[in-house]
Amino acid sequence: MEVKPGYKQTDVGVIPEEWEVMPFIRAVGLYIDYRGRTPRKLGLSWGDGDILALSANNVQMGRIDPDKEAYLGSEKLYRKWMVQGECEPGDVLLTMEAPLGNVAQIPDSKKYILSQRVLLIRPKAWLHRGFLAHYMKGFFFQQQLSLNSTGSTAKGIQRRKLDNLPIGLPRAKAEQEAIAKALSDADALVESMELMLAKKRWLKQGATQELLAGKKRLPGFSGEWETKLLGDCFALVSTRNAELNDNVVTISAQQGLVRQEEFFKKRVASLVLENYYLIERGHFAYNRSYSNGYPYGAIKRLRRYDKGVVTTLYICFSLKPEAASDPTFFEHYFEAGLLNSGLSTVTNEGGRAHGLLNITKADFLSREIRRPPLVEQTAIATILSDMDAEIAALEAKVVKARQLKQGMMQELLTGRIRLI
Repeated sequence: MEVKPGYKQTDVGVIPEEWEVMPFIRAVGLYIDYRGRTPRKLGLSWGDGDILALSANNVQMGRIDPDKEAYLGSEKLYRKWMVQGECEPGDVLLTMEAPLGNVAQIPDSKKYILSQRVLLIRPKAWLHRGFLAHYMKGFFFQQQLSLNSTGSTAKGIQRRKLDNLPIGLPRAKAEQEAIAKALSDADALVESMELMLAKKRWLKQGATQELLAGKKRLPGFSGEWETKLLGDCFALVSTRNAELNDNVVTISAQQGLVRQEEFFKKRVASLVLENYYLIERGHFAYNRSYSNGYPYGAIKRLRRYDKGVVTTLYICFSLKPEAASDPTFFEHYFEAGLLNSGLSTVTNEGGRAHGLLNITKADFLSREIRRPPLVEQTAIATILSDMDAEIAALEAKVVKARQLKQGMMQELLTGRIRLI
């Protein structure tokens, strides 16, 4: 392969001529490793302290998660444990197994206990710590970790193999710092967008609970909501007089298709029609039993296909909204799980179908629903649908930002794009 001027072919691929390739150990100034240490071996327990123990459980890719299976140690345990040295801001953490390859940095000057399956790496003075962290998160280094790992169920890497992994990097610290800053800025942008997305999801969840339960009313609406039976709001659709052909689509809650909205075309000529309900576009399919890990209560509105859909009687109900029931309002209502309140008791008492927990038709249709007038249903549905659209748009932007960040990493960490 032809290499363009100013670049060279190396063990880590094509990199700028002034960059250097070396085994990983040459970049390391200090390892701190306590993989085999436990409080019990030191004659102590975790204690009642507030010093976070960093294990492979809470060292996530790019960050430390203090809430994920985290232990807190005492000052006494810390002094007896951390005999190889203390953590410094910017030190790089690497999970050595279960999972292998998560990379994060010590974010501050707090005390930390290095716990199971985590290696702390402090690079030599000529190597920028942020650059090393980004490099270790990059595709080439992660690929090398995987290729040199051992273990069938829990992949891990031995220190001697880690030491010999090839890395390619600029020797000029100014270039390292420039690359690290650009990638950190990209991380900060993605993180801010993710926080905004989490906030919008939280606001949507709150609005859903308040609006659909009538706890909060939209301007211009007042008066009591009516209490109706589910059977008053929806018609249970049967197969009588239904014309079935080779183009109908079969869905089965046993396969999780109702919940996942993945539909497959299937011939139905040999089906026993008495065991099936016909669902049309805009109807709802309700999973009435617990089957193969897909619990009863999964309900979806069919939006795809122009033709009818067939679903099994023993697994699903087919519901057609009545004129006074706004389909989009009830789509939000069902997705919020408001129909499922109290269903477990009814389901357990409702008998079994083929050995599966099941709810009877009568019990299902007798579920009570509090419903506002149609015009208020539509107004609520519009508000919640607009929030969904806003969340979906932001989700797409987050995905795009992550993809751009990955592209930046690939270009900057290989020197294809130079910042200096």
